[in-house]
Amino acid sequence: MRPIRPSRRNVLAAASAAVAVSADAVAAQAKAMEPTGTRPPATAQPPSRELRALLREIDPERIEATVRKLASFGTRHTLSSQDDPKRGIGAARDWILAQMKSYAKASGGRMTAELQSYVQQPANRIPAPTRITNVVATLRGSVTPDRIYVVSGHYDSRCSDPMDATSDSPGADDDASGVAVAMELARVMAKRRPAATIVFAAVAGEEQGLYGAAHMAQRFRSADADVQGMFTNDIVGSPMADDGTKDPYTIRLFAEGVPSSETPEQADTRRSVGGENDSATRQLARFVRDTADNSATGMNVRVIYRRDRYRRGGDHIPFLERAYPAARFTEPTEDYAHQHQDVRVENGKQYGDLPEFCDFPFIARVAKVNAAALWSLAQAPGTPRGAKILTAALTNSTELTWTRGPEPDLAGYEVVWRETTEPDWTHAIPVGDVTKHKVDLSKDNVFFGVRAVSRAGYRSPVAFPQPQT
Repeated sequence: MRPIRPSRRNVLAAASAAVAVSADAVAAQAKAMEPTGTRPPATAQPPSRELRALLREIDPERIEATVRKLASFGTRHTLSSQDDPKRGIGAARDWILAQMKSYAKASGGRMTAELQSYVQQPANRIPAPTRITNVVATLRGSVTPDRIYVVSGHYDSRCSDPMDATSDSPGADDDASGVAVAMELARVMAKRRPAATIVFAAVAGEEQGLYGAAHMAQRFRSADADVQGMFTNDIVGSPMADDGTKDPYTIRLFAEGVPSSETPEQADTRRSVGGENDSATRQLARFVRDTADNSATGMNVRVIYRRDRYRRGGDHIPFLERAYPAARFTEPTEDYAHQHQDVRVENGKQYGDLPEFCDFPFIARVAKVNAAALWSLAQAPGTPRGAKILTAALTNSTELTWTRGPEPDLAGYEVVWRETTEPDWTHAIPVGDVTKHKVDLSKDNVFFGVRAVSRAGYRSPVAFPQPQT
């Protein structure tokens, strides 16, 4: 990667030329963005042949079988039976573990599957000490295994009364659909060798208060694990709204701006530079659109600039609270008659979260979005660390610095920028295998970022630089 040092007069034109390496590359990017019909961001990454082959293996029929099997346990309420072999959360737990172990057999020892348990003492919606168990399959990275990405769904369910642990609560959409996504990705990726580690999780206790995800996130934090991205899939089973309208080629991605873990000092810095739209989670969301909003997935990723929906929460929140980038996938519009409802017929209308209200090809496309983002994250270098904008001198140029990554296939870096009113990165220039670069543009007028590039052409998420005096 040969460094480019354009002057202020021609920097925009030079950057555009650097991004558009050739007319064919531009055409390929435009083709890859067919579902949205929009011009791709400067950071967009067309899917590789390797990724397209992976996506073709995602099977709607297997996803359907998983959703129907989970619904067949009657209820998967966190407070339901843990030792009945046919009904309750314990039966579901054991079945998921068995499936994950069967997938791991194809990994050549790279994937392991285990139960991650603890006893939750009495708390909100937990009236007595209760064992909460996550099912976790870990596919160890072959190059930088300490770098971790997590994908999850929650396998517990509920009906109208959140404390009713005995009535039928099939939980097909909420959230057998999300568990089916994580399990299908585990099955498909077990046979492959990602550079970084990918964790596929089915967590419990979500409906009672995000307990299982909080336990998993705290275990990562206590171990000082390098979790660089987490996705939860929660209610991804149907594109149909309560009025019967459909949006079958859109998935929402909720991504917070101001970090949940922000310290007062970090808040002061954010306010001074205007970084409300440039949290690590927002960069993760941009990366999802860069890699998964294209013809290979057939989906439009609609990023929502919120942590979650009104009065709602999901398993990404415990990760956000522990300073990990995390976001939530959810179907485009929900039908509330088919989630958190007792199974019943009322005035001729069927209520309840039943498999018959799921759209399995839609779930498969959601799985492809997850797969495209996760595989691209795992194969790319990690997000650059230590990115700074030097501010000791007041000038009309911008000098950026960062720490070189440890990846053996690291080729170099790119500097990206956009107008402060733009949601996506509009310019990118290769700057070489360096840890410092000067751009002849004012840091006061645009937002800058840095991303790493591998020799195979995989790009990392963007790191948003902090001011350094």
